[in-house]
Amino acid sequence: MAGLIPQTFIDDLLSRADIVDVVDKRVTLKKSGKNYSACCPFHKEKTPSFSVQPERQFYYCFGCGAGGNAIGFIMNFDQVDFPQAVESLARDNGMEVPREESAAATRRQSENSKLFEVLEEASKFYCNQLRHHEQRKSAVDYLKSRGVSGEVARDFSIGYAPPGWDNLLKATADGASAQQTLLKAGLVVEKESRGSGSGDNANAEETRYYDRFRHRIIFPIRDSRGRTIAFGGRVLGDDKPKYLNSPETPVFHKGAELYGLFEAKKSNNKLKRILIVEGYMDVIALAQMGIRNSVATLGTATSDRHLTTTLSSRSRGSVLLRWRQCGQNRGMESAGGQPAGDARWPSGEVFIPARRRRPGHTGTQDW
Repeated sequence: MAGLIPQTFIDDLLSRADIVDVVDKRVTLKKSGKNYSACCPFHKEKTPSFSVQPERQFYYCFGCGAGGNAIGFIMNFDQVDFPQAVESLARDNGMEVPREESAAATRRQSENSKLFEVLEEASKFYCNQLRHHEQRKSAVDYLKSRGVSGEVARDFSIGYAPPGWDNLLKATADGASAQQTLLKAGLVVEKESRGSGSGDNANAEETRYYDRFRHRIIFPIRDSRGRTIAFGGRVLGDDKPKYLNSPETPVFHKGAELYGLFEAKKSNNKLKRILIVEGYMDVIALAQMGIRNSVATLGTATSDRHLTTTLSSRSRGSVLLRWRQCGQNRGMESAGGQPAGDARWPSGEVFIPARRRRPGHTGTQDW
């Protein structure tokens, strides 16, 4: 929903909500005098130093310094942004969140909603092609050769873009307006004008667009809320480039997104450590081995924004980086970090996953 949340509503919401109920719903609290205590959910400890104060409607950890009101706690514990936290708290208290809307914000939200819809429709199309297209075998064989099971393919909604120039176009676009939406979502490419002299009618009838992804394994890229915002494609033939990402769009900014973050949060709501690896198949391979806390950058060096995204999921945690030796210093510098062991890093660890499967696992089941 577009628009700002009025401050008066936020104040009213906090006055109605009881932070003890909010926290106790997620962390078991024990009565301690006037307050409540527990082991802090944001760092490891054996002796409880986490306190919830009903009178002040405030929580504070004397161990790690985490503190705030009910909305702040939901943001940290549920790994959501401010509007989502407000929506969650309002829903629990039977309230509807109002918005101060402007015409521009309303129009932008409407346009973005259309993009989310067509991107989700495209994701379902690609998944369906992997299951039913007559040329699916090359895609399935490749995934099997990489040890990917049907279960993991399902969890990450892996799909297949079959050969051809207009498969997605024909399946999802039934008019000029729909084609424009596909273009804005980065799913099709506009043909270059050749100045044909065959007449206006011929030009009008000729298809102006073609599918961006063709004969590729498709990896949907999701935001923190699980909405499909873009795609990555791994070629199955000899075309270049080997990996192809969606372009930047109003809903996708590759320098701020991490592949697999939604899936990692979905598999474990209490993520304490996140692995930043090199690419889609690294995330998939680790998931196949039961390691569900890895993410990948989208063809860019690990940046401040990526680290902010991962660390905002937890007050304290570890970020484990995997990078090629030749790009080690450059990647660290662009991330605003230092080599392993620097005190400013939450963790100085470097983890390089071995390319092996679980004992006895072939990766070919469930297909």
